[in-house]
Amino acid sequence: MKSIIPLLSVAVLAFSSCSNQTSTSSARKVKEDAATNRAWKRPVGEKIYAAMQIKSSIKAGDSVKLKFTVYNPTDSVQQFCKWHTPFEPLMSKYLDVKEVNGEEANYKGAMAKRMMPPPASSYQKVNPGDSLAIEVDLLKGYAIQKPGKYVITYNGEGMSGLVVKDSIVFNYVKP
Repeated sequence: MKSIIPLLSVAVLAFSSCSNQTSTSSARKVKEDAATNRAWKRPVGEKIYAAMQIKSSIKAGDSVKLKFTVYNPTDSVQQFCKWHTPFEPLMSKYLDVKEVNGEEANYKGAMAKRMMPPPASSYQKVNPGDSLAIEVDLLKGYAIQKPGKYVITYNGEGMSGLVVKDSIVFNYVKP
């Protein structure tokens, strides 16, 4: 009888540990499957981003209108900081405007010193699958005077959180 009790104890422990391990394994599999399903529904690497557009040829003296569009391809509301974007009055040099030879067009707009972190009012929300666009005249902030080919690159990602992958090019031609 004494030998049966330790044997039963070992058997009970063995069965109970197997049972717990199986349920833990099943629970982990369910969690992994749920995470995998979420990843399928939302493409990997997609987040809020921006793109710029401009006419390919602009006559000297005409407005140099840049269209800046923020896209939210995700399935949830996203936000970005308006600082260093065209969504706020011209307060910073958030674009590099250069001739193709590398000569930079001087920035002539205001430069704001700000307290960090940005207040809640500095953020703009973008609904899922939606976009926001704004047009700005670059001549109000940049000294674009000489005819030539210009390259525009967005440099405000560190403040706004917006990624603009591509630079854009336009020809500034004599009238």
